[in-house]
Amino acid sequence: MSDAQDHQPASMTALTIRLDDELFAVEAGRVREILDLVPITEVPNAPDFVGGLINVRGRVVPLADLRVMFGMNRPEPDEDTRIVVMEVDMDGEPTIAGILADKVHDVTDIEAASIEEAPKVGMRWRPEFIRGIGKRNGGFIIIPNMERIFETPGARTAPAASSEERSAL
Repeated sequence: MSDAQDHQPASMTALTIRLDDELFAVEAGRVREILDLVPITEVPNAPDFVGGLINVRGRVVPLADLRVMFGMNRPEPDEDTRIVVMEVDMDGEPTIAGILADKVHDVTDIEAASIEEAPKVGMRWRPEFIRGIGKRNGGFIIIPNMERIFETPGARTAPAASSEERSAL
């Protein structure tokens, strides 16, 4: 029996994106396409995190704004704003979703040895949403845990939902 650590790749091929003033990395293998900003259909009563729905080649795709999850500024879209369409596991099912990016940078390899677990204290973001922090060119790259972020949108709005449920009784 070999240890699971033995099977960890030497590097992670990642698409780097900017959200507000921070650099993030998402697994390049999950990215399906990168789009210019398209019309967004808002969804009534959806959590702020779900910016709405977009049409991707005739398919309805939820659009998420990770800046909401991380409590970041949300500047107005500009000529650099893109939508990264990617596959995420939602409750064990592969699902296509879009995420807003203030800017898409490049595809790069992040050495596995340079990826550290997110510290539990001193973090600006909730550690359960961070898979790790990589280092590149003297700076940090945040690697979000997309499964946790997309896991159960209802769980993040449970207090609001439970008060609505009580008023419906």
